[in-house]
Amino acid sequence: QVYVVFSEELKCWCRALVESVWHQADGYQLRCFLVDYAKHCSVASENIRVLAGAFAKIPPRAKKCRLHCTKPLTLHIDYCENTAKIGPAKRWDAAAIQHFRELLE
Repeated sequence: QVYVVFSEELKCWCRALVESVWHQADGYQLRCFLVDYAKHCSVASENIRVLAGAFAKIPPRAKKCRLHCTKPLTLHIDYCENTAKIGPAKRWDAAAIQHFRELLE
């Protein structure tokens, strides 16, 4: 379900999908995907609203997607043998994500 959340970074209300919720000392935090900006953000629970009426029917401008047949790689360093090899990883590292975003721009 799509909700409306207030993004501190963008200083506006945005449509979002809630990905996870966790408890903190001052309340709940939500990890959200902003469907019109293709960004992830953390939002306090008091900054979320139900999306009303016709706004819920507007299609999102951004969609989550994956690169077909592209698997994440990382550099595996063996300090004992003093070697470094590129091998498979479970998820993309921050440097690879940043490089991909720069290529897109």
